[in-house]
Amino acid sequence: MSGAEFLLWMRGPGISFAALFFIAGVVLRLIEILMLGRTKNLAELRGSGSTAGMRTIATRFLPADANTFRRSLPTIVLGYLFHIGLFVVIFLLTPHIKLFQSVFHIGWPGLPTPVVDFFTVVALVSMLGLLWRRVSNRLLRFLSTGEDYLSWAVTFMPLLTGYLSYHHLLLPYSWMLGIHILSVALLLVIFPFTKLMHSFTLFIARYYNGAIAGEKGVQQ
Repeated sequence: MSGAEFLLWMRGPGISFAALFFIAGVVLRLIEILMLGRTKNLAELRGSGSTAGMRTIATRFLPADANTFRRSLPTIVLGYLFHIGLFVVIFLLTPHIKLFQSVFHIGWPGLPTPVVDFFTVVALVSMLGLLWRRVSNRLLRFLSTGEDYLSWAVTFMPLLTGYLSYHHLLLPYSWMLGIHILSVALLLVIFPFTKLMHSFTLFIARYYNGAIAGEKGVQQ
């Protein structure tokens, strides 16, 4: 198979199958979670659960207090840098915007390539820093499972291969772009069944915890 044939297949059946698998998996997981229901609260209500739930979604983006921030400073900073960089790469790179436009028929302005390059490198370096923290810290290493490293790898590879393909590095462009799309396809297939699903469930979990606390009159 030539590089052009590989790229053509990945841009067609390959990524299409992965996208359908991703959508089906995410919907299935969300239905599974929502079907668990919620135990009826028999205690007297002391506050608004919905208000507390929405507030908790927002406040959990920040460290709980100064002590928590100091204790986990490297992890918090690297985590924020990675997520910001990933957001910029996915949603503000012009080729990605054109892809979204072709699928959803909506578009928005992108950032200049040097700016996106900068955030790509920031995201990659941050992920390497987070990996080093995981393997060098005895407690984090003990708590880590194979799923954690798999999730890291399938997130790291699209960033790396995307950067290499965009700048025509390492391999011929058709092969490198095909490998990039393949890495995205693997991410989509694995996503619903790993901890990466937290991208969706974190909002449900935060709202639920905040609502329960709010109904009991506990400040979050």
